[in-house]
Amino acid sequence: MIKIGLTGWGDHPSIYRTNSTKNEKLFDYSGHFPIVEVDTSFYAIPSRQNIEKWLKETPDSFQFIVKAYQGMTGHLREENPYESRNEMFEAFRQCAETFQNANKLAMVLVQFPPWFDCSTKHVQYIRYIKEQLSDFPVAIEFRNKTWYSAERKNETIRFLKDNGFIHTVCDEPQAGVGSVPFVPEVTAKRALVRIHGRNVFGWRNSGSTENWREVRFLYDYNEEELSDLANKILQLEQKCEEVFVLFNNNSGHHAANNAKTMQQMLDVHFEGLSPKQLDFFEGEF
Repeated sequence: MIKIGLTGWGDHPSIYRTNSTKNEKLFDYSGHFPIVEVDTSFYAIPSRQNIEKWLKETPDSFQFIVKAYQGMTGHLREENPYESRNEMFEAFRQCAETFQNANKLAMVLVQFPPWFDCSTKHVQYIRYIKEQLSDFPVAIEFRNKTWYSAERKNETIRFLKDNGFIHTVCDEPQAGVGSVPFVPEVTAKRALVRIHGRNVFGWRNSGSTENWREVRFLYDYNEEELSDLANKILQLEQKCEEVFVLFNNNSGHHAANNAKTMQQMLDVHFEGLSPKQLDFFEGEF
């Protein structure tokens, strides 16, 4: 089974109804895709009130991939708003449990920063993540190439498998040690594929300019590239029960159209979407 979605639901204008309000964007989104990444949880752990609102706005079969808070992954550059690491993880666990109790948690995504290299201390920290998030399915995403070096790649995959982690397969710009190759390996019953675009310039200059967020994921996949990715995803599907595919190349609002094209290429149909899926919208993709 292959499920396709996007990172976040608030910035994909091509899939909203013309008269849709800001508060209706998730409902509109869930009329097109069966999964979504909660990317806002990276910046601040959402309140139970907000989560329950999102749960009510989506169909019973809809699933959320909840991105780990930046204080848990080493991204946080400001002062941590939590008094202790235990308090921070407890707040996130309560967040994830709210999704899980509604049977809408696909997995927790733990994305490590580019400087999180393959080293003993970082392996130990991943073990700590396992202890803290033991009640949830957890996907690990690396952004440092050392995890996939010729000497370490097999060890990395075996480590993820032995510890019950979901391997995140990434399609992203090849821009030195702060990026990873496409490694189609499965370590659990589910696999996660995150598609970031191939904008090498934007990737390398991340954070160095005021508008870096506008260019980092600025990329529109052509049909040949999407077809190649679709074939690789089909191969992944042979190795596990479910493949979750997330398009993150949305600096120029290309993610939704690329996702729709891939859906057509794979000939997959999503059941149980929100009822306001209007047929005339489909002609726009």
